Amino acid sequence: MHQSSVGVFTHFLGSMSDLLDHAVAYAETRKIDPSILLRARLYPNMYDLARQVAEANRHAILACALLAGVDPPVLGDTEPDIAELKARIAAARDFVGSIEPLQIDAAADKEVVFTFRNGSTRKFTGRSLLLTFSVPQFFFHLTTAYDILRHCGVDLVKKDFLGTPNSERKPTQ
Repeated sequence: MHQSSVGVFTHFLGSMSDLLDHAVAYAETRKIDPSILLRARLYPNMYDLARQVAEANRHAILACALLAGVDPPVLGDTEPDIAELKARIAAARDFVGSIEPLQIDAAADKEVVFTFRNGSTRKFTGRSLLLTFSVPQFFFHLTTAYDILRHCGVDLVKKDFLGTPNSERKPTQ
């Protein structure tokens, strides 16, 4: 459970931060205001880039907090610039990275309650929260952020989305 939550979220939060670095470089090269990218969206009724990043952060934080039984940090709800978004991503990485494996691994069959922004709730087991809701939500928002940047012309490839793969080695005896 820990590797499927913290391990995945920390890696891809890093990738999301790197995508924003590409956005900054693109804006500088093209001499455009980076806020244009932050307000870009794929369709009028979809979240803009800034909100896609915020939602990815939110799902990583809330999933880990619910699984570990701890209070999530509050990252702010103001209109961020790219530097602030990167700081929020770093704070999310620090938070999820601070959770010990036993705190999350023990939560597979535990009942957790996710509270939506509108106040409604949904009950899950820890495993179902992670595998059928939080990880898919996280990747939906991360992918949409990537797609918005690609749509705006930022030079990105799949490797930028995936980041550098972590190789897991088993100890030799």
